[in-house]
Amino acid sequence: MIVDSQERYLQELLDKQARGELKAKDRYAIPPQDMPVQDGVERRSNMSEVALGYTALQARLEAMRCLGCANAPCVEGCPVRIRIKDFVAEIAAGRFDHALAIIKENSLLPAVCGRVCPQEVQCQERCTVGKKFKDPNMSVSIGRLERFVADLASAGGQTPQVAPSTGKKVAVIGSGPGGIVVAADTRRAGHEVTMFEAFHKPGGVKVYGIPEFRLPKKIVQEEIDVLEKMGVKIVCNYIVGRTRTIEQLMQEDGFDAVYVGVGAGLPKFMNIEGEYLVGVYSANEYLTRTNLMKAYAFGQGADTPIAAGKKVAVLGGGNVAMDAARMAVRLGAEKVYLVYRRSEVEMPARIEEVHHAKEEGVIFCTLQNPQRILGSEDGHVVGMECLRYELGEPDESGRRRPVAIKGSAFVLDVDTVIVAIGNGPNPLIEQTTPGLEFNKWGNIVVDEGCRTSMKGVYAGGDIVLGAATIILAMGQGRIAAKAINADLAAKKLS
Repeated sequence: MIVDSQERYLQELLDKQARGELKAKDRYAIPPQDMPVQDGVERRSNMSEVALGYTALQARLEAMRCLGCANAPCVEGCPVRIRIKDFVAEIAAGRFDHALAIIKENSLLPAVCGRVCPQEVQCQERCTVGKKFKDPNMSVSIGRLERFVADLASAGGQTPQVAPSTGKKVAVIGSGPGGIVVAADTRRAGHEVTMFEAFHKPGGVKVYGIPEFRLPKKIVQEEIDVLEKMGVKIVCNYIVGRTRTIEQLMQEDGFDAVYVGVGAGLPKFMNIEGEYLVGVYSANEYLTRTNLMKAYAFGQGADTPIAAGKKVAVLGGGNVAMDAARMAVRLGAEKVYLVYRRSEVEMPARIEEVHHAKEEGVIFCTLQNPQRILGSEDGHVVGMECLRYELGEPDESGRRRPVAIKGSAFVLDVDTVIVAIGNGPNPLIEQTTPGLEFNKWGNIVVDEGCRTSMKGVYAGGDIVLGAATIILAMGQGRIAAKAINADLAAKKLS
C-alpha cells in the first residue's frame, strides 16, 4: 500500500511538472527518502554492506526534490565538477542510464564515491534545499542518487575507448582513487600505462582502509578490471623507493612521466606512556589486517591473525575511527568505546557513520582523552587512564580547544587500544628522491597542474594534500592526467 501511494504521488508530481505547474514549494514538501539499511543488531555479526541502496521509486522521489537551480551551487562543492542537476533530473525522469553517463563524464568511480564521499560537507552543503531548511541533512541526497545509478549498471560498465598508441610510457605509483583516474585518463590518450602497487592487491585505501560493510570490495575490483581491459598493466608487491626509485623508472626503465599517488599511510600516535604494549594498534594496521587480509575470517579461509579484544577503546573522531570501532564490534568485542577529546558536534566523521556506529552499540566517550595506557607485568594492555575535558576558545582550526579538567583522571577498563588520530606521509619517497621538493610536513609540493619540482614527475592526493578524501584525490588525479597528456603531446610535437 505504501509503495502504491508513493507511485501515485510521484505520478502527480510528474504530471504537474509536465503542465509547468510544479513549484519550489511542491519540491520542498517532498519528504527526504531514507536509505534502507540492515538491522542494527543483525549487522553486528556480519560483514555485509549496511546501507542497502534506494529503490527506483525512492530514487525518483528524492530526485524530484531538486530545484534544478540555474547557478547549480552544488557543483561548486564537487571536486570533480559533476553536472549534478542534470544527472538528478535524468533520475527523476526515469532515464537512469543517461544519468550515469553524465556522472561518468567527470567521475570514474560513482559506485565508490556515492558510498564514501562526505557529500554533506561538499555538494550537499551547497544545496539550496538544505539551505532552505538550514540543515545539510535535508539537502537532496546527491551521493545516494549517484550510488543508485552506478549500482544499476552492469559490472564494470563499458570499457572506455583508447586512442592509438603514442609510444609514450606513464608510471602510476599507487592504485588508490587518484592513481586509478590518472591511469584511465592517460591510457585513454594512447599512452602505455603501468600502475605500481606496494600491497598484494590493487585498490589503495578503498581496499585496505574502508571496511566491506561500507564499501564492498567487488565494486573496487570492477574498477580495476576496467583498467586492465583498457590495457593498463598492474604490478603488485612493488615498492617504489625500495624495489626501484623514481629516478630508475625514468632513466633506466624508460618512463616518460611518473605520477606519485602513494597516499598518507604513516600513522600518527599520541606519544603517551604505554603505546608500546601488546594490544595497541594503529588504525592502519587494524583495518589493513581485517579489510585487505580478512583477519575476521582467520581459520576459515584466511591466514591473517588478529587479537580480537573484548573491551576496545578507539581513539579519534573521524571516519577511520568509526570504521575501526565498527570493525571491533564485528570481531566480537563486548564493549567498544570511542574516545574523543572534543564534543560530538566537532567530530569530523560523517553524520551517517556516527549514526550507524551508535546503532551498532559503540559507546561514545566525548570530551575525554587518554594520558597513558596501563599494562600488565607481561606487557599486555589492561586499562587506559583518561582525563575529562571541557571546550575552551577556538583553536587555529576554528574548533573550540579542549581543556583538561584538573583532578578528573579515571581508568577505562580495556584490553585493546586502536589509535585513529590521523596519518602523515610515508617518508620513503622523500628519502629516495633527491630533487623532489617537499614542504615541512613531508607533503610533495606541486603547481596548479600537479607538476612537481622534477621534470616529468607529477603528484596528487594525500601525499600532496595531507589526509583528505577519495573525491579530492580523484580531482587531483584528473588535473594531473590532463597535465601529463598535454606535456607529452607537446614533447611529441617538438
